[in-house]
Parts: sequence; C-alpha cells; structure tokens
Amino acid sequence: MFRREVLLGGVGILCAVGIAGRSQADPTSLVTTAIAPGVHVRRGLDEDASAANGDAIANAAFIVGRDAVAVVDPGGCLADGERLRARIREITTLPIRHVVMSHVHPDHIFGAGAFERDKPQFIGHARLPNAMAQRGDYYRATLEAILGKGHAGPLVAPTRLIDARARIDLGDRVLLLTAHGVAHSDCDLSVFDPVSGTLLTGDLLFVGRVPALDGNIKGWQNELALLKTVAARRAVPGHGPVSVSWPGATADLERYLDVVLRETRVAVKRGLDIGTAVATVGQSERGRWKLFDDYHGHNVTQAFKEVEWE
Repeated sequence: MFRREVLLGGVGILCAVGIAGRSQADPTSLVTTAIAPGVHVRRGLDEDASAANGDAIANAAFIVGRDAVAVVDPGGCLADGERLRARIREITTLPIRHVVMSHVHPDHIFGAGAFERDKPQFIGHARLPNAMAQRGDYYRATLEAILGKGHAGPLVAPTRLIDARARIDLGDRVLLLTAHGVAHSDCDLSVFDPVSGTLLTGDLLFVGRVPALDGNIKGWQNELALLKTVAARRAVPGHGPVSVSWPGATADLERYLDVVLRETRVAVKRGLDIGTAVATVGQSERGRWKLFDDYHGHNVTQAFKEVEWE
C-alpha cells in the first residue's frame, strides 16, 4: 500500500496495492470465486502497497446476467483491470455494459481504463467527479511512484451519476444501486443483486482489515444501519473475504466505530489534545484488525476533528 504518511496526509485516502492472482508469484493471471450463480469475486490482499505486490487489494467483482455483465470495482491499476477483464472473458463473451466505481479511492477505480474498449457505462456517485477532480492527479502520481510511470492507468470519469437510487438491467437480473451519505468516503455506492441475495458494499464494510475513515464516522454508522435493512443473504465487503454473512458481518465494524467515537468524545470532554487521543483512543481494538497501526491513528484524528465542536 502507499505508505500511510503519503496516503493519509492531508487527503485521507485508502488505497493499497496487491495482486490476488493464482499465486503471488504469478501476477499474469487472476482467479475469482463464484459466491452465487453469476456472481464472481476476486479477493484482494491485506497488505501495504509495494512494487512487488502490484495494485489489487480491494475486492473486485462482476455479475453475469442473461444479456450483459456488470463490473463492480474494476481493480487498482490498468494491469489489474486487464487481468480482471481477461478473467471475465474466460467465463463469458457477453458484453460488459456497466462498470461501477464504488468510491474514489485508487484501489477501486484505476482498473477502469481496461474496460474503455467495451464502451460501458462508467457508474459513480454524484459526488465522484468532484472527488476525482480534487484527488485524481495526486492519486495517479503517487501510484506511479510505486508501480512506474504509466502503470497506474487513466483516471476514467463516470458517465452515469447516481444521486439516490438507480437500476442496472442485465436481462434476467436487475441490480439496485444506492448512493450513500458521507460515510467511509463522501461518494460511496452499494450494489444489491436481489436474484442471488448478494450485497456488494464497497468500503462501507471492512472485515478483518482495519477500517479507514475518509468521511464521517457518525455518517458511517447511519449508513450501516440503513444497509442492514437490505434483505441480503450475503455481502461482499470492500476488503475481507469474498463473501460474508449478512447482516452479521457488520458486528466488528460497528463495534470499532462505536469504540472510536465514544472514546474520542471522552477524550475531547477531558480536554486531551489530539496527539494524546491518537495514542489512547480505541487501543482495545489492537489485535482485532490487520494493519491496525497503519490506519487507526488517522481514524482517531478524523473522529476528533468531527466531534470536537459538537
């Protein structure tokens, strides 16, 4: 992953890089798991980015309908997207008509360039273009500093924006898209496939890997509560296993957010400075999450700024 000092300084992004292929020694191919009929997921790695592990830490998915394919998060760089596209072509020759970018973070968007030849709808939250305008060049430059010039891929702008709810028709299955309030980021989209009962949450759900707060902690709690009303049988988190039970898989994230918010409020009430809060808040969560020390301090900083004027 980008080192956290670069990742989180000033812009609060989440991006990590890793290739979940047939093995870490075989970066030329990519495997997916069919978690339900027509629903295929690539598991990302829980690692920090490096030139050695490429750019594929986020879970990436595609859904095959009767008439077309929808991609949900196209990978973290151009090569990652190309591998994902090749994997789709191993499974189906149906047209790829939709590419959903669940939010602005690099591990979820920079593979989109691999699908430009398919001329799909590139779908994002209504606030995604602004987020790309503010951060896109920085993200690409930082990623290229790791992977090499030209290897990040283009920043592909969405061609269809979602400001509330929308549908994607794949023929025999209609996917339901929801644009969320400020939560993990300010431009989170989720996708629900009623046919299989699968909810693709993007980074509104982390499992096993420590959450990264780039939006609003209270907003994240609110959006999780709304998501839990979705009648899904399983979920695909942005980071974690390819499939988890729903809504039970939210428990660890809900606990973490609650601990951070509650203890941050106590720290502010006691008059602690932000540095002391970072060193003390939420330490009971250490050992429960991968990459805890890489992101937890930033999460506390974000929460502190949010609640200090309540």
